[in-house]
Amino acid sequence: MASAELQAVIEQLRANPIDPSATVDVLRASFPEAPALEGTTVTPIDVGGVAAEWVVADNAASDQRLLYLHGGGYVICGPATHRDLAGRLSKAAGVSLLVLDYRLAPEHPYPAAVDDALAALRWMKDNGPDGASPASATFVAGDSAGGGLTLATLIAARDTGMPMPNAAVVISGWTDLACTGETIRTRADVDPMVSEPLLRRMAGEYLQGGDPKQPLASPLYADLSRLSPLLMQVGDAEVLLDDTRRVAEKAKAAGVEVTVEVYPDMMHIFQLFAPVLPEGQQAIDRIGAFVKTYVNA
Repeated sequence: MASAELQAVIEQLRANPIDPSATVDVLRASFPEAPALEGTTVTPIDVGGVAAEWVVADNAASDQRLLYLHGGGYVICGPATHRDLAGRLSKAAGVSLLVLDYRLAPEHPYPAAVDDALAALRWMKDNGPDGASPASATFVAGDSAGGGLTLATLIAARDTGMPMPNAAVVISGWTDLACTGETIRTRADVDPMVSEPLLRRMAGEYLQGGDPKQPLASPLYADLSRLSPLLMQVGDAEVLLDDTRRVAEKAKAAGVEVTVEVYPDMMHIFQLFAPVLPEGQQAIDRIGAFVKTYVNA
C-alpha cells in the first residue's frame, strides 16, 4: 500500500497533468527551479560553449566527478529544475556533479544532446570545480531522457576510444524512442507523470522525422558491450519500466555488470521528490553507495 507521502505526491501529479499538446514554451514554464540543497555550492560554468553548473556538497571530493544529464524528454528542464536532486546525489556519493545544460529540441534536435554530453565528459576528465586538474574517478548519471542519454554517452565514448567512466547510473531511463515497451500500455493507468502521447510528442521534437531506433537515440537498439558498470533504478508504477528491464537484460547478455532496482509503487523519477518522499532519499542513498564502490575501480 502506498505511504501517505507517496499518495500525496501522486495526487498532486494527477491534479496537474502534463498536456502533451501544449506548446514547448508552456511545457518549459511548467517546471520551476528547485532551490539548492543546504550544504551545497552551485557554480555556473561554461563547458566548451555549453552552459553547466557544478553542484558540490560540502563533503564532496573535487577530483571525483559525475556528469549529470537531466531528464525532460530532450525538450524541457535543465540544471535549475534538478538542483535539489543534484545536491542530494553529491552529498550521498561524495563526488562533485557537473550538471549539463545540453542543447534541447526542437531548436537543437538529435544528435545535439549526445554531442554535448560526450564533449562534457571529455572536458570533465581534465577540469573540476576548482579549475583545471585531472579527475581521479569519473561517473555519468541521468534520469528519464537523461538516463537514455547516459547510455548513449557511454556508447559514444566507447566507440570513439575515450577512457570509460568508472560506472554509470540510469534513473527511470527512456531507452526506446520507438515506444515499443509493453509497460507503456500496462502501466498507463498507474503512471501519474508520463503517457504514450507525451513520449511520442517529445520523440518527434527530438528526432525531427529521424529513425527512433538509431542506437544513440534509443540505446535499446545499440551494441551494449564493454560499457561501464551500471546501476539502473526504476519504479514499478511507470510506463518506462520495460525501457529499463530490456536494456538491463541486453547489457547483461553482452557482459556488462548491471544492478537493477525496481521500486514497488514508485512513479517516474521518484527521486526528484526526495524532499517529501522517504523512498526517494533511500534510492539516492543507494546511488551514493554504488558510486563509492567504484571510486577506485
